[in-house]
Amino acid sequence: MKIEPPVLVFPSPSKSRNRNIGDLVFKNLTLVFAIVVLSLVFVMAYEMYKGSSLSIEKFGWRFLWTSVWDPVKGDFGALPYVYGTIVSSLVALVIALPLSIGVSIFLSELAPRWLERPVSFMVELLAAIPSIVYGLWGMFVLVPVVRKFIGPFITRYLGFIPLFNGAPYGFGMLAAGIVLAIMILPIITSISRDVMMSIPNTQREAAFALGATKWETTKIILSNAKSGIAGATLLGLGRAIGETMAVTMVIGNMPQISAHLLDPAYSMASVLANEFSEATTQLYLSALIEIGLLLFAVRIILNAAARLIVWSVTSKFAQ
Repeated sequence: MKIEPPVLVFPSPSKSRNRNIGDLVFKNLTLVFAIVVLSLVFVMAYEMYKGSSLSIEKFGWRFLWTSVWDPVKGDFGALPYVYGTIVSSLVALVIALPLSIGVSIFLSELAPRWLERPVSFMVELLAAIPSIVYGLWGMFVLVPVVRKFIGPFITRYLGFIPLFNGAPYGFGMLAAGIVLAIMILPIITSISRDVMMSIPNTQREAAFALGATKWETTKIILSNAKSGIAGATLLGLGRAIGETMAVTMVIGNMPQISAHLLDPAYSMASVLANEFSEATTQLYLSALIEIGLLLFAVRIILNAAARLIVWSVTSKFAQ
């Protein structure tokens, strides 16, 4: 039986040329879209710098470490807002990080398949709740609980520590930190779970083959995923720093620097939401825009660092 050799059919030069033109157009069009998105970031940064130039020229670096905020006299300093933002975000991180790591370990290493999916869905559903809903819950549920139960308990048994001393107003940095912890928990949990699940199963099998227990194997997985968890933590911190409405409704909105977590405070995002419409002078408006520029820069740096860390971990195990 004679076998005919395969017939090779080559595309005509005109078809090949048309296809190359289509690929070139598609490539350049998507490149334009990417450049537009990147340009928006630089345009926003430039416009905020331009709008805050009056405040930058008058106050300079003094704007960051002075605590006077007097629109009548035209004297502005952002230190109370920076302090309130940092403290409330760190409180949220201290509360949310252990819970997030515990939930991510359970979902990636311990939970059965029938339980892992619904729990993961419920955790991710927390990220879809609007921040105003968290703020309302914080005002009508959390603040009374902090005022009646958590605050008196802390001052009674931990009042000798300056951090936990003060009057239990309910509104304050502790309430803001708790609300922020609930809001950033799904972000840290989801990314940490994905990073841990991206680690090859061969490492788990090798640990079990050497006689390691489930806990010892989990410690190995955590050791390999620590950079990714650090990136997830930075992303959660960035979300906490930039949160506006929920924090505005529970932090107390008092521009002061206090070492007590129960005392009211103010954040950078909150002062923008509350006072931007009340800016009656150009210098007042410029000072608020400079706070927005500072908040913008912090968010960009934290998100970029977090994305690079998470990408480095996932790409290492994807190879």
